[in-house]
Amino acid sequence: MTLKTYREKRDFARTPEPRGGKPAGRAKRPRFVVQKHDATRLHYDFRLEMDGVLKSWAVPKGPSLDPAEKRLAVEVEDHPLEYGNFEGTIPDDEYGGGTVMLWDKGTWTPLGDLAAEYREGRLKFRLAGKKLRGAWTLVRMKPRPGDKRPNWLLIKERDDEVRQQADYDVLAREPNSVKSGRSLAEISENRRKRVWHSGAGPAAKDGKKATHTAKKAGKMPAPQVKPARSKAKKPTVADLPGARRAAQAKSIHVQLATLAREAPDGNQWIHEIKFDGYRLIAFKTGRNVRLVSRNGLDWTDRFPSIVAAVQALEPKDAILDGEAVILLANGVSSFQAMQEALSQRNTSAAVYYSFDLLYVDGYDLRNVPLLKRKAALAQLLGPKPTARLRTSDHIEGHGPEFFRECCRQGLEGIIAKRRDALYVGGRGRDWLKVKCGGNDELVIGGFTRPEGSRVGFGALLVGYYDRRGRLVYAGRVGTGFSERMLVALRKRLAALEQPNAPFDSLPAGAAPRGTRWVKPLLVAQVAYSQWTRDGILRNPAFQGLREDKPAASVVRDVPTPTASAARPSSRRK
Repeated sequence: MTLKTYREKRDFARTPEPRGGKPAGRAKRPRFVVQKHDATRLHYDFRLEMDGVLKSWAVPKGPSLDPAEKRLAVEVEDHPLEYGNFEGTIPDDEYGGGTVMLWDKGTWTPLGDLAAEYREGRLKFRLAGKKLRGAWTLVRMKPRPGDKRPNWLLIKERDDEVRQQADYDVLAREPNSVKSGRSLAEISENRRKRVWHSGAGPAAKDGKKATHTAKKAGKMPAPQVKPARSKAKKPTVADLPGARRAAQAKSIHVQLATLAREAPDGNQWIHEIKFDGYRLIAFKTGRNVRLVSRNGLDWTDRFPSIVAAVQALEPKDAILDGEAVILLANGVSSFQAMQEALSQRNTSAAVYYSFDLLYVDGYDLRNVPLLKRKAALAQLLGPKPTARLRTSDHIEGHGPEFFRECCRQGLEGIIAKRRDALYVGGRGRDWLKVKCGGNDELVIGGFTRPEGSRVGFGALLVGYYDRRGRLVYAGRVGTGFSERMLVALRKRLAALEQPNAPFDSLPAGAAPRGTRWVKPLLVAQVAYSQWTRDGILRNPAFQGLREDKPAASVVRDVPTPTASAARPSSRRK
């Protein structure tokens, strides 16, 4: 740890910023501070006391108490310990010019070998601040070409201090200083009392005295001229490259992701969390809202709370692409929880994560590059998520690291997308899905009788269609059912019974005595550990029925090498 870079960036003959004394070694109760810094862009400076200095990261979006919100943290130069108590305004013509607030402070405790964890790039610690508390992790990402500084992710670990972002945004709920109780605006207005300024040091209470001193020294500072405000027209969606004037489409051929073996790396990719719910296109026409599944089924009546959230959006007409999910207490989406909500006809807890904007107020955006569509979506939804409508955030680059972190957090996987890709319906390689574990849709072709005290049935016989249209047997699924689901699903299966097996062929012992066959019309979502060499599921567990996908479209989802995805993104002719 050193202050060399910090000192090289500053001329201490011109600014009274603390030069910093000799590092004092590791403190018994090291401090941490978070400074809210309204410079060129508003950001938060996260600082940990380590070896006599403040190890520092710039966090553009600020910290979040939600483990699902993985915030980029750019490592910057070490700062002296004296810096941790500063609150005031740095003149615009100085390095880091802007208003600085002491947003949070407290002590922190490493949860492992501090030196080794920092060196390895995974630093775990506990905060005891006024606003930030509990366990946290800083994860260093693999450097990319062009990176000037190391990039990390600041992540809240799951404990009693977790709060979902939509329910409690700590930045919005507690915006003011822990030192003075002031807002950024109030600190800025009071700048004459505490300003770091070239030549004169902190501004004197009497401005005339400071001017006289400067004149006497022959160093009268040049007058500061505020730059004129630009009168340029604010950009609109009409200015986006590829946006075209058009009537609102009645239906959308949705873009789908191809399964890949590993997460792609490189700056041309962005990465989102893969949700475990139902893909829905939201059509807004005035006050009328329709929610349509990826296969064109109208599901508006199933999610009234999401409909109300979309109705409240400011644009008159819009088309959003996203996924409806039910979140568990740890912030992870659960398809089983969604199934239970739908079966009880109570989806009031459903959340719609929108990840794309396809149309807004007379303009079709499907020919606009992805990142510009997402920026327009973020502007449309606003900076504060609601309980039922949120944006699906993303990380630029660092795919392998982001994928590993998502799997560690118990998520389903990630969706990797080319940052410049247009929205093209169908399955292609501009969008890739990478799964943490096995999870597939399979057709139900039969069921076994229940044994012992079990009700309904014993296990489901499932399969998938090959290229010749034959139903290929994939195994038996006997776990993952609640008693209520066993009874309800048995009734549906009874209405589909037929005398013959729908599978093309069956391995010996696959169908025990008493097996009943059904028309292959129901689709089950099944989790599993892996496929055997014989094409049979290992350790399968039932997650729910997929009513948004026809059985005839179910094929085995075989991952493809990610390297082959490095071709130019598709373009609509």
